[in-house]
Amino acid sequence: MAIEKWIALASFGLFIMFVAQMISISVYLTHPSHDIDPSSQIKEFISISIAPALILSGSSYVMGKRYGSRLAGSFIISGGIITIIGMYYVTILIKQIQDAYLVPELTVGPFVFIVTSIPVIIIGSLLLRLKPLPKRDYFFDR
Repeated sequence: MAIEKWIALASFGLFIMFVAQMISISVYLTHPSHDIDPSSQIKEFISISIAPALILSGSSYVMGKRYGSRLAGSFIISGGIITIIGMYYVTILIKQIQDAYLVPELTVGPFVFIVTSIPVIIIGSLLLRLKPLPKRDYFFDR
């Protein structure tokens, strides 16, 4: 596989990791056993998983836009769809969380990442749709 496919696969894994982290903290906050600061936890999740996932999706697009890559495009599209579904589930779980634990990162964050996933899906579909350029046979054929 080419490097853009591996980068898209890493981005896909980071999207899944972010959704799993957000769901796990939301489920925990419905019935917490001890006090935590969800604001700092969510900022950590953003910096560890979703920010690198967005950067890797963009770099995979930039690397593969000349040749087109159906596999990389499908990984990026799948990551965006999984993020939308997971953040929708988090918004459902927010209704069960006590008011003391509702921080702006938890209430506004899922909507921000739903909106952010839409350009990711568009970038993935552009990469999926691109046709590869023909390869030249000779070096001086420019």
